[in-house]
Amino acid sequence: MLDIEPDPSTKLFSHIDFTSGAVAAVSGGSDSTALLLLLKQHLDRTAPSTRLLAVTVDHGLRRGSAAEAQAVAKLCAERAIAHRIMAWSGDKPSTGLPAAAREARYRLLAQAARSEGLGLIVTGHTLDDQAETVLMRHARNDHRDFDDLAGRGLAGMAPATLHDWREWIVRPLLGVHRSALRGFLRREQVGWAEDPTNADEAFERPRVRAALADDAQRIGHALALAGGAAAARSRLGGEAAEMIGRFCGQPASGLIRLDPGLLSAGNDTAAIYALRILLATTGGLAFLPDEARGAGLFGRLKAGFLCATLSRTVVDFRRAGIFLHREMRGLPQPAIIADGAVWDGRRRITSNDRGGALSIAPRGAAAAKRLVVAEGEVPPSLARAALAVEPASWQTAESDGSTQGGRTSPGFATRPVIAPFARFLPSFDLAPARAMASLIGAEPVPASPWRGHSAG
Repeated sequence: MLDIEPDPSTKLFSHIDFTSGAVAAVSGGSDSTALLLLLKQHLDRTAPSTRLLAVTVDHGLRRGSAAEAQAVAKLCAERAIAHRIMAWSGDKPSTGLPAAAREARYRLLAQAARSEGLGLIVTGHTLDDQAETVLMRHARNDHRDFDDLAGRGLAGMAPATLHDWREWIVRPLLGVHRSALRGFLRREQVGWAEDPTNADEAFERPRVRAALADDAQRIGHALALAGGAAAARSRLGGEAAEMIGRFCGQPASGLIRLDPGLLSAGNDTAAIYALRILLATTGGLAFLPDEARGAGLFGRLKAGFLCATLSRTVVDFRRAGIFLHREMRGLPQPAIIADGAVWDGRRRITSNDRGGALSIAPRGAAAAKRLVVAEGEVPPSLARAALAVEPASWQTAESDGSTQGGRTSPGFATRPVIAPFARFLPSFDLAPARAMASLIGAEPVPASPWRGHSAG
């Protein structure tokens, strides 16, 4: 647990690569204000030419939010820091407001970073935030984001998270108490805003925050839980990545083949985790199937040949291997797709049409049957089943299906995405994400935000 010393910025920031500049997310609260000032001190001393942009997201949820954003702008002007206010406009949901606000915040921060060509987003999440997050997930036991086997939820917030496969979100204050940051601000004679929603126990986090107040033992337990879970998650991810590289191939577009040797490799825990990642990626789903269902399917595969469906993915175990492809049910309806959009959670669309609007539909079984499929180790019926669920221009899907391979079609090209990691990729999960990118031909993981390291 790091306390704020007279000059703590070396410990906090020296391991981060700021070559491409940074966006600092600054709400005006104590944590983010301290982050901004500490980061400015560090960059002024070590890399004064580095571009730093402070961004305040005004969610428009409280009457005083605009004034708080202006107060941050005033502080930045006094400290010669570039600043921008980004407003969350439009209708706000009646339920799930904290999650929607968080999603909007990261979207707007990424928008600011991209518009300025800055590669990092730095946030002020603290040791206290980490403890709250872990205890919330432990209490919720939400299997969409938590399972004991992989330590996924209890690992808490990662030191770095890749957003939209583009910008790294870095959290350098995860080892710092909020009280230490406030002590630093008092020494600097800088005030901060108090968000009343942080004390509104109608929301889950304020309730947990109140329960943790001055309970050092419980905070320590939560952090120990997070550390152990993070190490377990990273270790299991590395083992699953090794299995993916060793036993998996992509013999045709949209079709993954698993060598049956995966079933007897001697590490069922890692093999099940790998299978869950493969299923979610093939089906285009952001969440892995829960551990119990993944283990159940793995056991059935061990028992012999089968054809089953899980996570929108057909699992077909034949003599030629275990094959995975997207099922036909639930495919997107024909629609206009914008350049850069993700289709069906599986393919990012790049327009070759200067008009910009693309009418895209699943190729369909009838069009896929007319495709010429090379004979080989893959049963032609499986290759066509995989091609039938690939995106095609509406005209191609309705007519002769002449486009080959499923990766290009008149007016656009596609690139696979890894659905469970496409929106947020925590640094805990880098190994399986890299293995999946190599397997399916997705964009490589961008370079690490840590100094002296690369995407490898």
